[in-house]
Amino acid sequence: MGHLEALDSDERTIVVAGAGLAGLRTAEGLRRHGWTGKVTIVGDEVHYPYTRPPLSKKLLADGGDHAGVELRRRDSEHPFEWLLGRAVVSSDLRRRVVVLDDGTELRYDGLVAATGVRARRLPPEVGGPATALRTLDDAIALGDRLRPGSRVVVIGAGFIGCEVAATAIARGCEVAMVAVDDVPMQIPLGAVVGAELRRRHAAAGVTFHLGTGVAAIEPGAVVLSDGIRLLADVVVEAIGSEPNTGWLEGNGLDLTNGVVCDQMLRPGGLPGVVAVGDVSRFPNALYDAEPRRIEHWQVAVDTSMYAAKVLLGDLAETPCSEPFGTVPTFWSDQGAVSLRALGQPGLGDEVEVLEGELRGEAAVGYRRGGALVGVVLLGMPKRMGVYLQRLTTELKTALV
Repeated sequence: MGHLEALDSDERTIVVAGAGLAGLRTAEGLRRHGWTGKVTIVGDEVHYPYTRPPLSKKLLADGGDHAGVELRRRDSEHPFEWLLGRAVVSSDLRRRVVVLDDGTELRYDGLVAATGVRARRLPPEVGGPATALRTLDDAIALGDRLRPGSRVVVIGAGFIGCEVAATAIARGCEVAMVAVDDVPMQIPLGAVVGAELRRRHAAAGVTFHLGTGVAAIEPGAVVLSDGIRLLADVVVEAIGSEPNTGWLEGNGLDLTNGVVCDQMLRPGGLPGVVAVGDVSRFPNALYDAEPRRIEHWQVAVDTSMYAAKVLLGDLAETPCSEPFGTVPTFWSDQGAVSLRALGQPGLGDEVEVLEGELRGEAAVGYRRGGALVGVVLLGMPKRMGVYLQRLTTELKTALV
């Protein structure tokens, strides 16, 4: 990058708060674009970065350890400094300092917020015991409990809940799913696709209790708000996530559902600081100016590649001027359900089957104000490239 010619990076430090996919890829992006200064990566888990999608699918189904999900780390003549098993607990963006959980202060010239999310949990008064699935250690512990004949109650009908339910069924468990929604994955995919997913999971053996909440979790049972009592050997809470933004408090930022960024992924528009991955809430230039948080693997990668360039431009005082825009893509394998989604289907107010049959393989389009904003593929993996191109073209055309 040409702007690094004006930047003597050897004596300067960039701190990456978060050692997941987004943090790692941002750090690697800094090196790729010429940063030779110090890069310190802080992670609250003891593990080196690993990929999370297999945690609720392959690793949960087949077992495994860190070696099976570890992300490949690209070699560099300028190695990173790793501080694992340490968490960033506070920050002063004006003074350019972050504080770790052991009291250590790290001063920086540039900062990457990549602290991701944690599992949302039910209120303490609901009781327990229950488990969540967010980390590698969570997945290993849960996998040990999914034995043939075990009665599993999954609370929540989003992606993680549906994937866990399908995996538990495949391992011979009896599975009941509880959610306040009317259909599985109602918020991201809508009622039409959600109803079809319910049909498929029910055919595989999942029992649904939808439109109801949880009143209490007792040893051996879950009591629903409608009075039904479900026997349970294993209870899994899969009710969503909460962004890890507490360490950014006190800096005048909007931390409502993630840290709100400008179109360059800068929190509050502050130069020298970027936010990437699940913790970031940002405008997507291909859609509109509304900041949204998108928890997808590919978005973590896309934001990281872009943010590395923005941060280095800020440090070289040659700021980036092109706003961030991406077509999000994600996938979910749920037993016999193979689902791929492109764009932002949750923004659609109209749904239509573009190709195939809903009860078989189908491409489903989501429109907002008549414009295509997302596509969901049930099966049809070879059509993903075709619909990605179509969606990208229509989104860019709408901007002209």
